[in-house]
Amino acid sequence: MSSLLGMIPSVLMMVSPILIAAIGGMISERAGVTNIALEGLMGIGAFAAATAHVFLEPSASLSVWIALAIATAAGGVISLVHAYASISLNADQVVSGTGINLLSTGGTVFLCQVIFRQERTEPYKLGMMPGPGGVYPTAYVALAVLAAAWYILYRRPVGLRLRACGEHPQAAAAAGVDVRGLRYAAVLSSGLLAGLAGGCLVLTQTIQYTMYTINGAGFIALAAVSFGRWLPKGIAGASLLFGSAVALAIYMVNIESLRVLPPEFFSVMPYIITLVTLVLFSGKDYAPRAIGQPYEKSGS
Repeated sequence: MSSLLGMIPSVLMMVSPILIAAIGGMISERAGVTNIALEGLMGIGAFAAATAHVFLEPSASLSVWIALAIATAAGGVISLVHAYASISLNADQVVSGTGINLLSTGGTVFLCQVIFRQERTEPYKLGMMPGPGGVYPTAYVALAVLAAAWYILYRRPVGLRLRACGEHPQAAAAAGVDVRGLRYAAVLSSGLLAGLAGGCLVLTQTIQYTMYTINGAGFIALAAVSFGRWLPKGIAGASLLFGSAVALAIYMVNIESLRVLPPEFFSVMPYIITLVTLVLFSGKDYAPRAIGQPYEKSGS
């Protein structure tokens, strides 16, 4: 029991970036725009945070929080590319998101070469320090993001309008809602949160950015959106499940009786659990009705 309790800080550390990115994906898709670019946006945020922290750490006492702010902004800026292609140009949203993922992998490695003369950032001395009980502040950031998303989506008029854009955009437009404007805001919010998630990940789980830092966390977040049925509470539960699987895979490597298994088994276990869970529990389609569908103004 004590061993399981001792895992709680590690579980929360793993869950936090997944939950933050998944909330961003939910907001975008609730507005009707598919966003499979979470992986790439997290990578861009992680690179931006690690790079900023490397340069700011010697002189700025708040370098971790400044780095997170820069990561958030970087994710938001790049997400506007996806927004413009998907909303203004009516491009295929899956293709656009895939492009962002590819841009993230190649672009961050290129910038690492330019800035650090290697395919990764320089390591920093200290990342984010854990708080009381060994819990990182990112856990509280994730809870705040979850609460804010629930409140805005279900307790504010703008949330109702945003959800209408993902269900019946033509009806929402007839009621005076700026469908394209709200979709832009949703995709931007998604990018900001994915960038923040990437920053949280790189500053708590490693000491530098490499092209393998995100390692599928964005796709796990995307799976959490679907498994959580596009609902904040469902996504929180799904993120907890998938993040716990990642933490458990790391913890199991240190169990003596399991060392007979190849290390690759533990590396792939979280993704197997994610796939099996989606297959077993995916039934009725809970996705917004207009997700992935471009919006055309009447008479345009």
